[in-house]
Amino acid sequence: MKKLYIDTNIVLDLLAKRDKFYKSAAILFSLADNTKIQLAVSSLTFANTYYILSKELKQGKVKEILRKFKLLVKILPMNEKIIELSLNSEFNDFEDAIQYYTASVHKYEIIITRNLKDFKHSKIPVMTADQYLVLFE
Repeated sequence: MKKLYIDTNIVLDLLAKRDKFYKSAAILFSLADNTKIQLAVSSLTFANTYYILSKELKQGKVKEILRKFKLLVKILPMNEKIIELSLNSEFNDFEDAIQYYTASVHKYEIIITRNLKDFKHSKIPVMTADQYLVLFE
């Protein structure tokens, strides 16, 4: 079973039902729900997603959404090693570095994101949800 690491923007595409991107995110998470693939996010993604969704929805609703979402993904911890690698990396964006090194340290095979350019230093294959779904079929 493929182990895919999911960037925050893909999570928000699903949970915020972003028009242009929702369908591919929904298919991806459906594959996980049907145990065809394993998806993981960082604990940072959970915090960022809560923060962003709470700007549009009430706190209780956001927590309800995240409780259900938690069933679809493995939540990977950040640790001192990930922070150290991120601080000393070539990534321009610290949050992207944390995402990358979380995936790397936990040995995930592919990073799924909409911002491919943000992961130009990645040694792990990086693709969009649409690109992965084409490969999956």
